[in-house]
Amino acid sequence: MITIDILCARYRTLSEGDLERWICAGHVRADRRGSELVFQEIDAERVRLILELRDDMQVNEEALPVVLSLLDQVYELRRRLRRLGGE
Repeated sequence: MITIDILCARYRTLSEGDLERWICAGHVRADRRGSELVFQEIDAERVRLILELRDDMQVNEEALPVVLSLLDQVYELRRRLRRLGGE
């Protein structure tokens, strides 16, 4: 499990406030272990993706839900195509 401190150390442009906003908006999932929020590796990768969109591609907070939704749809379609190809 990955803690907020580990995520913030891993991604220097990430702040706890960013992460809390993204959790509240449903962009990132977190589990609660006692009083601490912890993340799976896949959720840490989602944080990396959001940071890349924000910092490298200049996607603003208002556009982020649309971009993430479109990316999720693309990934789901790719999974379906792989399953169909394997049948």
